[in-house]
Amino acid sequence: MIWHCKLSIPLALVLTTGAVTGFAQTATGARPLPDAPPALLLAQNVGSATGTDVLKQASPDAGAANQQLTRRDTEEMAIKNNPRIRVGRLLALAQHQVVRETRAAELPTANASVTAVEAEEGSRISAGSLTASRLINHAGAGGSFTQLITDFGRTRNLVASSKLQEQAQNANALATTEDIVLATDQAFYNALQAQAMLKVAEQTVSTRQTTQTQVNEMTKNKLKSTLDLSFADVNLSQSKLLLLDAQNNADSTMAALDAVLGFDRQVTYELVDNPAPLQSPPSDVSQLIQLGLQQRPDLQALNYNQQAALKQKNADRDQMLPSISAAGTAGTVPVRADQYYTANWWGAIGVNVNIPVFNGFLYSAQTKEAAIRAEAAGEQGRDLRNNIVRDIRTSWLAANAAFQRVAVTQDLLKQANLALGLAQTRYKLGLSSIVELSQAELQQTDAAIDNTNARYQYRLSLATLNYQTGTAP
Repeated sequence: MIWHCKLSIPLALVLTTGAVTGFAQTATGARPLPDAPPALLLAQNVGSATGTDVLKQASPDAGAANQQLTRRDTEEMAIKNNPRIRVGRLLALAQHQVVRETRAAELPTANASVTAVEAEEGSRISAGSLTASRLINHAGAGGSFTQLITDFGRTRNLVASSKLQEQAQNANALATTEDIVLATDQAFYNALQAQAMLKVAEQTVSTRQTTQTQVNEMTKNKLKSTLDLSFADVNLSQSKLLLLDAQNNADSTMAALDAVLGFDRQVTYELVDNPAPLQSPPSDVSQLIQLGLQQRPDLQALNYNQQAALKQKNADRDQMLPSISAAGTAGTVPVRADQYYTANWWGAIGVNVNIPVFNGFLYSAQTKEAAIRAEAAGEQGRDLRNNIVRDIRTSWLAANAAFQRVAVTQDLLKQANLALGLAQTRYKLGLSSIVELSQAELQQTDAAIDNTNARYQYRLSLATLNYQTGTAP
């Protein structure tokens, strides 16, 4: 958020003020005001001030802040604590279990059974069953197994589809992490920017208060008119409004940072800015585009989903092919009726061939559905690639514009500081009215705000560019 504070004064009022001021200076022997405070000249360093210095005045509970955080620290804390990242990782782990579930069809299935029956010897079940109906006292134990020999690629395609979906989920988890990193960078720089704006607002109030006190004393001594005092009072009130808005914005941005760090309560840290000089953005946008198309995890996830859909289509098609499996069973009957059992054990092994004949066109419809979904996934990937190219190009342009804006605002602040110094000197000598000094002060404040905003907005634009190219930490 960029704060602007400008003073708009009608021309007639300016002329009247100058006339009254000149009259007061003539009537009193043109006694000048004391030196105006140079506090606002310090605002040119706000853009590079550390968050530690700012927070000592900006935070309502700064005494509780005892831990310094850099941007990298906040990223690591968000990756550790943010629940969205935890959700992405858990979903990836769940998808890994799906792979194991699908692969289970390729492994043998074994069962063990123990059975004991007490019955009316030789009686028969006469209703409710089509199996062997004779009831015999016996006890036995045995086991059985089944093993898929081949289903002509269906299970293999299902396993491959599950693995690709697992890779897609891992890519989605990485994309979520990069989303959180970008949100953390945005919250971090917004908090630093808001605290820097609060520093400027506090300096503005201090300077306006000093000027108002000076003008008030001069008015009491008949050195200045009450109109000068009115202007000083208006400027002081405007600076207090600026301070209120800056304080609210600083608190709000800190609350947003706490939320992205995964806290459900207010935790205030000392944010430390990177003192390294600003570097220009990369010069070749085409290389950035190629890098983004190769490394963006959300695009990788869509590619994996498309490949998984193709494998699912092949698996659904292979349902129409036969499947061959082996089965076996063996056991013993230690307790038995000899007249009904010729041996004390049993065993058998066989091969089963299952041939689908007709099921209401279910398999063909499933195959067509999977093919359509694979085509849709491919179109989604193509759309995302187009959006990535657009986003990288626009982010690169924004970063270049923000970098140029830093130089322009630095020059603007330098000129505003010079103009303020001259206005203070003229006002000290009684050569100008308070309108000229107020305008110079407000222009210098506005230039300081613009310069601070430009520095943090450029850092944020670089973070956005790194995110768009898939190179975020």
